Amino acid sequence: MKIAVDTAKCAGLGVCESLAPDYFEVGPQGSAVALRPDVPEADEHTVQDAIAACPTQALRSTR
Repeated sequence: MKIAVDTAKCAGLGVCESLAPDYFEVGPQGSAVALRPDVPEADEHTVQDAIAACPTQALRSTR
């Protein structure tokens, strides 16, 4: 699975960072950054939870 951040939608609230800190952080520009865009299968559930919790729907996953 791969993850992507739509920085135009991101409000930098940090929900993703709090749920999946190994994969997301709010960068100096004030929007989320995907630290590791490739997610191993073992971590997919955690990252999917972070994506689902994004209040601005700025995160997505692809195969």
